[in-house]
Amino acid sequence: MSLLIKDARLDGKTSDIYIEDEVFSDIACGLDQEADQVIDASGMAILPSFNNAHTHAAMSIMRGYADDLALHEWLEKHIWPYEANLFEDAVYHGTRLACLEMIKSGTTFFNDMYWFFHGTARAVEEMGLRANLSATLIDHFDTRTADEHKREKIRLYEESQQYSSRIRFTLGPHAIYTVSEDSLRWCAEFAAEHELMVHIHLSETRKEVDDCLAKHGTTPVRYLDRIGLLGPNLVAIHLVWVDQEERELLAENGVMAVHCPKSNMKLSSGKFAYSQFAKTGIRIAVATDGCASNNNLDMGEELKFAALHEKADTGLPTAMPAEECYCLGTSAPAEMFALNSGCIEVGRSADCILVDLDDVRLVPGYKLISDLIYSADSSCIDTTICRGKILMQGRKVEGEEEIVSEARRVAFEMAEKLRA
Repeated sequence: MSLLIKDARLDGKTSDIYIEDEVFSDIACGLDQEADQVIDASGMAILPSFNNAHTHAAMSIMRGYADDLALHEWLEKHIWPYEANLFEDAVYHGTRLACLEMIKSGTTFFNDMYWFFHGTARAVEEMGLRANLSATLIDHFDTRTADEHKREKIRLYEESQQYSSRIRFTLGPHAIYTVSEDSLRWCAEFAAEHELMVHIHLSETRKEVDDCLAKHGTTPVRYLDRIGLLGPNLVAIHLVWVDQEERELLAENGVMAVHCPKSNMKLSSGKFAYSQFAKTGIRIAVATDGCASNNNLDMGEELKFAALHEKADTGLPTAMPAEECYCLGTSAPAEMFALNSGCIEVGRSADCILVDLDDVRLVPGYKLISDLIYSADSSCIDTTICRGKILMQGRKVEGEEEIVSEARRVAFEMAEKLRA
C-alpha cells in the first residue's frame, strides 16, 4: 500500500510526503508518484504522532469509577475488587475504547500493562496501533500463585508470536509491594534469556519506600539493583520518591524512566524531579497512566501538565521548554522502545498526525510546537496514521460508534457484577 500526502506544512515549508511499505519513502515539493491513496493536506501540518510510554488501556471502562482516593486505598478497596470480576471480553472492549481515544488524540504506540493479554492484543490488532503489551505479574508473595504466573507468562510469550509485528510481548511485574523477590529475579532471568523489556511501577509513594526499608533494609531502587533487575531493558514508572544517588544508579544501569504527571498529581503520590533526572542523562518519557487514575489518554494534555508542573516545581519558567517537552512524547519514547519513529524523515516508520492549522487555538501560529503544548487540545488533530495506514481522517474513526456502545455495555455489566 502507498499513500501520498500533498501540500502539508513540514518544518515551516510546504512538502509532499510519499509513504510506501509502512515508511516515509520520499519527502519533497511537487511529488507526482502514483499512490493507492492521496490526502490533500493543504492548511495542515504533518508531525510525528505521540508514543504513550505507560498505560493500563482496558481501565478505560473504569474511568470515573473510583476518584479522589489515595493510591493504596484506591488499589486495595476499589481497583483490585473490580479487577477480580474482569473477563477477557471486558478487557477487549475496554482496550478498543482506549485505542479509539488514543487515535483521536494522535497516539499510535502505547506501552501497556494489564490482565488478559489476548483480549488486549486482539483489540490492538483490530484498531491498527502499535503496542508493547506487558503480561502482568502479581503474586502477593504466595509461592503457588507465583508458580502459576510464571507458567502463564511462558505460555503467553509463546502464544504472542501469532500476532503481527505491531505487537511486542514484555513482562509486567506490577511493583515490589505486590511481587515476591523470587518472581522479580525470575523476570530478570526470563527477560534476559528472551531479550524482553520489563515494565514496573517503582518508588511511587512514600509508603512504598518506608515498607521497603522496613522489609529489605534499603530503598526500592537499591533493592532492585541488589536482585539484578536494573538494566537497559527496564522501564520504571513514576520514580517520585528517589534520591540523587538512586537517580544516578538508574542512569548508570541504562534504566528508562517514565513520568506520569497527571496521575501523580491526582493520587497525590509525589513529584517527579524531571530536571534532576535529566542532568543524569537517563532516558525519560512522559505517559498518561490508565484512565482510572488520570482520567484520559490524551498525550498532548499530559505534556502540557508535565511542562507546567516542572515550571511550578522548580520556580523556573525556562524549565522543560515546549520543544523539549514535545520530544518526551514523541522521539524520546520512540528511541526507548526502538520504534524507528518520532520524526518525519525518509526511512522512518510512517507514524504521524495531520494538524489543522486553522484551528482557533493554533492561530496566529508563531510557534507550532509551543501552541500544541500550551494552547491546543486534541480536536486540532484531523488525521492519525500508523505505519502508513490511515486510522482517522476528518476526525472520524471507522466503527467508533459501535466501539463506544460496546464499551459502555461492558462497563455497566461489570458494575452489575460488583453490586451483586
